[in-house]
Amino acid sequence: MLPLERHEKILAYLDKHKALKVSVVSELLQVTEKTVRLDLEELEKRNLLQRVHGGAVLRKDTRRLFPEKERQSSHQKKKSDIASKALDLIGPNEVILLDGGSTTYALAELLGAFPVTVITNDIEIAHNLYAKEKVQLMMLGGSQLGATTSLFGKQTIEALSQLYVNRLFLGTTGVSITQGLSVLNSFHYDWKSTVIKRAKHVTLLADSTKFEQVGLMKFAELDELDEIITDSELDRSILNQFTDLKCRIVLA
Repeated sequence: MLPLERHEKILAYLDKHKALKVSVVSELLQVTEKTVRLDLEELEKRNLLQRVHGGAVLRKDTRRLFPEKERQSSHQKKKSDIASKALDLIGPNEVILLDGGSTTYALAELLGAFPVTVITNDIEIAHNLYAKEKVQLMMLGGSQLGATTSLFGKQTIEALSQLYVNRLFLGTTGVSITQGLSVLNSFHYDWKSTVIKRAKHVTLLADSTKFEQVGLMKFAELDELDEIITDSELDRSILNQFTDLKCRIVLA
């Protein structure tokens, strides 16, 4: 098993159980305890966990990297403001693609007043849109993995290869000036790194808590974006760093 695969499985286990023991993970991954300890050292260097005696726990400042309903609801006002700003970018009869996530879902909730074609791989977004008469919905196939509401897999990627859209509204786990856009799972990586190439115009929707967070896998550079829409609580020092970048930043 490659190190990246082990790291992904370690983080998935930690997300579910909140703590891990080296001995348990060693048996689970069928590798030596020394290998697990080295993996934990590497993940700690990347600020993705905190080592403790005999294992590891999630760092307090890393918990927001993992999608939890409590965290999503606590930032609902920010997400709604971002969605409203994103809605202003969409013209009648455009073809848009909505990435999965709570902020793109908030945007889906606002659609319906004018004709638009929406492509998505997210079950909840599709459910929100299917009854709206002015929305032409196209749902991409695939398999549901874990607790996510999005569909992923070879079928999803193949469907993307046949599509080209006006606008992509993208989500991410982390946004970093130096490390770009990152996620924690390989299926998110495959999807996002592919979908970003299928759109004429790419807009990232990310609340301010996502900034200067770094996930496990980098899927895009910031200069692959046309703009980022975030909330007004973004730290001013981070905002100032965007003046030299290709993508513009919009505060909701």
